[in-house]
Amino acid sequence: MIGFDGPIDLQSLRLYGLPEAAPAVLNGTPLLTGALFGSGRREFAAEVSWDPPSLAPGATSLLDVTVNGARAGDLATASLVSSTRFIELDAAVWSNNTVRVMARNISGATFDLAAATLSVGVAKRQVP
Repeated sequence: MIGFDGPIDLQSLRLYGLPEAAPAVLNGTPLLTGALFGSGRREFAAEVSWDPPSLAPGATSLLDVTVNGARAGDLATASLVSSTRFIELDAAVWSNNTVRVMARNISGATFDLAAATLSVGVAKRQVP
């Protein structure tokens, strides 16, 4: 490399910036597979059809959803494309690539929701 004062011996170069702003060559590409797949991605999502069983007051139902790229400590969210006024949804990364969704009946009546699409999102934790 040539600088203003003559040749410079470049031994290493450290780049700082957001992964989203890095060129594909540095940040992985959608065509890559294996260990580099998803490099720099911070959000992952999956959708499945779910027909929770009839839930008595206070009862819960669990479903494991595969979300490739999810790791322990990541933030997980879930939403059901249905009226869930008295059904509380909770999601947590249970193991690598698996999010466990829990539906809990928080009302005083029994509810039986129809089959609906369950959307699960995972966001990578940010290390300060």
